Amino acid sequence: MKVLVTGGAGYIGSVLVRLLIERGYDVIVLDRLFFGIDSLKEIEDRIKIVKDDVRWFDPSILNGVDVVIDMAALSNDPSGELDPQKTLEINYKGRVRVAKLAKKHGVKKYILASSCSVYGFQDGILDENSPVNPLTTYAKANVLWESETLPLADKTFCVTALRQATVYGFSYRMRFDLAINGMVLGLFKNGKISIMRDGTQWRPFVHVKDTSNAFIRVIEAENDIVNGQIFNVGSNEQNFQIFPLAKLIADSIGVEFNYEWYGSPDNRSYRVSFDKIRNVLKFSPKYTPKEGAREIFRALKEGKLIPDDPRTITVKWYKNLIEMDKILREIKINDVIL
Repeated sequence: MKVLVTGGAGYIGSVLVRLLIERGYDVIVLDRLFFGIDSLKEIEDRIKIVKDDVRWFDPSILNGVDVVIDMAALSNDPSGELDPQKTLEINYKGRVRVAKLAKKHGVKKYILASSCSVYGFQDGILDENSPVNPLTTYAKANVLWESETLPLADKTFCVTALRQATVYGFSYRMRFDLAINGMVLGLFKNGKISIMRDGTQWRPFVHVKDTSNAFIRVIEAENDIVNGQIFNVGSNEQNFQIFPLAKLIADSIGVEFNYEWYGSPDNRSYRVSFDKIRNVLKFSPKYTPKEGAREIFRALKEGKLIPDDPRTITVKWYKNLIEMDKILREIKINDVIL
């Protein structure tokens, strides 16, 4: 079976691609490679890599593809606000283009990599039928994307949306701008965790390997139980308030719990029910924040992760790319003038 993963060189994608290969899938990765190709370097001879953009790639690469897992996006809330219009172009319109082209070219399954951030700020336990409340461009793009692609589902084209909890854990394209990962980095570098005020906000979490396996569950599930469906991805036990979570992370790696506050009070807070994915797909995460924190801390100590790699903070790297593009344009203009 042939699977196309857009954004396959990214934080989740680079883990998912390896799991797909292990299970014998034929994998194509479509990615702009903004963060380089290092995350796929050791497996690039076992996959096909297409360096391109979801907004204008040649649709012929979909010929013979059975499943599309659509992960390509300007990831996380701060990055989405750098250029809201660009975020909507890529995260919404670009990925809708992928879905429509996939259907046109006979792809059997299309899986959306959405986010629990669509719930925004709400009280109570939220399930897939709860109203959405997107507070950022990133979250709004996910809602628009879901609303336009899920109706494409029919008997020959299976569409499923996975709303992922906040992801954590070691990856080949590491991100330290995710809550648990950033906490571990803070303890490793500075001996303290920076906590966004006021620490009472709720957030659900899931390990990067677990969420990757959720996508595989959908691939291998019968169409009649996943077609046109939305699933929250995570577990009820991994809904945490940020301040107690920070203490848990410090305790799990055996480091004294020191912290500092930063920013204005977080306006995102939500607890999520994961009953549906557990009952329908028999999905149950294998990893916990304790294990995720330990693996990251160990990788930092062993030099497998570079704490000051600018690519691990997504918004900073995008800003760097924007600045580099400006410099390159200036050089070209000067060259013409000269």
